[in-house]
Amino acid sequence: MSRKPAPAQTGERARVELLFDRPQLLVQLFGQYDQHLVALENRLGVYITARGNRVGLEGTAEQVALARDVLNDLYQRLQRGEEVDTGLVDASIAMAAEPVLTGIIRADAGPGAPSVMIRTRKKTIVPRTAAQAHYMRELTTNDMIFALGPAGTGKTYIAVAQAVAQLITGSVQRLILSRPAVEAGERLGFLPGDMKEKVDPYLRPLYDALYDCLPAEQVERRIASGEIEIAPIAFMRGRTLADAFVILDEAQNTTPAQMKMFLTRFGQNSRMVICGDPNQTDLPGGVRASGLADATQRLDGVEGISLCRFTAADVVRHPIVGRIVEAYEGVEA
Repeated sequence: MSRKPAPAQTGERARVELLFDRPQLLVQLFGQYDQHLVALENRLGVYITARGNRVGLEGTAEQVALARDVLNDLYQRLQRGEEVDTGLVDASIAMAAEPVLTGIIRADAGPGAPSVMIRTRKKTIVPRTAAQAHYMRELTTNDMIFALGPAGTGKTYIAVAQAVAQLITGSVQRLILSRPAVEAGERLGFLPGDMKEKVDPYLRPLYDALYDCLPAEQVERRIASGEIEIAPIAFMRGRTLADAFVILDEAQNTTPAQMKMFLTRFGQNSRMVICGDPNQTDLPGGVRASGLADATQRLDGVEGISLCRFTAADVVRHPIVGRIVEAYEGVEA
């Protein structure tokens, strides 16, 4: 593999050669037409050469170190049987550039060391950004977690994965997923069917996350048995949710009264995760009418409650989504 060298960068130059002992993994590591290596060159400003199972990196000492960390991270993921795609490459590059966070232990920390990962029936979820790693740690240590940030940062998906993992191991008896049934800026009019059929369209993202973590037949069986409950927030009134992992999605669309009602449903041996984007409420009155903004202001610093904040840099969908979020951040609706 040989390409035009990356533009010269200021700073001390360095060269490192990496040797990979499983050449059969290098096709996935490099990507189709070496697209993953091209992404590294473009994003980090390094020059990469690959011959056989040897990869040479050339650039400033800092850039070479980052590129080396990214390639080693991706290679270790492939050794564990994970898939590497362009989204993961972009996320790994972004995470390598993050400052090291004290207490964050990477999934490749080594045998016997606690790791940041969530295992479910269908897949193992590992963090793609430093904020996700922090969030996953908080999910295991705090009883109530507010996950705040734009769409595409994995707030709800990671919470559902953690809930499924705890349901599988028996540390909770029920999984309760809820969100307010608020139309996103449009009037859908009359919806046919019974109550379940009327509210299911609002809850579809929660079903999607469940089916990604559990086989379809298990999801259906556990819903039928009541182990998994998916319902709009109005169905939570008057209940005490004990021995349960409770997730509220799209929390920015709750009113302060609804949020207070929901939070006070918290019961013994339960964990509650509240996910939402404070800047994207669909309520009349905007952010000022949102129960999420009200709750985070009141509860910030309360013992046992954690606030995890995500930014556009944590978006793990197509890179253009992150750029769209950045363009809209700070713009009043």
